[in-house]
Amino acid sequence: MAAVEPGLGVPLLKCSHYSRSCRLQAPCCGNFYICRLCHDDMENHQMDRFKVTQVQCAKCETIQQVKKTCEKCKTVFGEYYCDICHLFDVDKKQYHCPPCGICRIGPKDDFFHCVKCNLCLATHLRGNHKCVENVSRQNCSVCMEDIHTSRIGAHVLTCGHLLHKTCYEMLFNKGAYRCPLCMQSAVDMTKYWEELDLEIAQTAMPSDYQNMIVKIMCNDCQLHSTTPFHVLGLKCSGCGSYNTAQDGGPISAEGEQ
Repeated sequence: MAAVEPGLGVPLLKCSHYSRSCRLQAPCCGNFYICRLCHDDMENHQMDRFKVTQVQCAKCETIQQVKKTCEKCKTVFGEYYCDICHLFDVDKKQYHCPPCGICRIGPKDDFFHCVKCNLCLATHLRGNHKCVENVSRQNCSVCMEDIHTSRIGAHVLTCGHLLHKTCYEMLFNKGAYRCPLCMQSAVDMTKYWEELDLEIAQTAMPSDYQNMIVKIMCNDCQLHSTTPFHVLGLKCSGCGSYNTAQDGGPISAEGEQ
């Protein structure tokens, strides 16, 4: 539906994704939509944004070659326009990243492109994150949807894997603290491990289990080691994490010696 921008008399088409003053003609089917995402929601195929060549002005309805301003009535189709992605929108400090191949929401100075991760990241992560080659080309392991071109921001876990910010928040709110891919702790668990140390020290195991030693593998440091068995947790002797998994059956304390 077209709304009129206050004071300008310019129809502003709004959908749940963008605000602009033109419709895109899909190069695949010829139909007109406010944006490619609206097209993809309605059709049984996807629109290639890079192949869009025609737009329709929301004010005079002239169909014309894609450009920022209407050739007939001079309506500006969007405060921001990218002639590569054919993206029209209100100003959100967007910028086009050539290595990413798409537009990002800025400001540009707040982000840098990590060559190995092949993704734009916040500047505070420069030299302060674990690189995983082409990590954004993997789908989010929670919703299984695309991350690289998603309009939802990405959250970089300490292991280097990515989740949509909304998916990460959903997991965190449900008490999940591990990366769904590699099972490494996604947040600093030091305080919780210390609390677990205290709780285990105060909770004696039955006599049949007091001398039981088990083999474990740590999801945080990948160390294979042995540790006393306790129902509340199995502590890694390397990094002190309880994010571990039992790796084989129990062995006696005497057998380990």
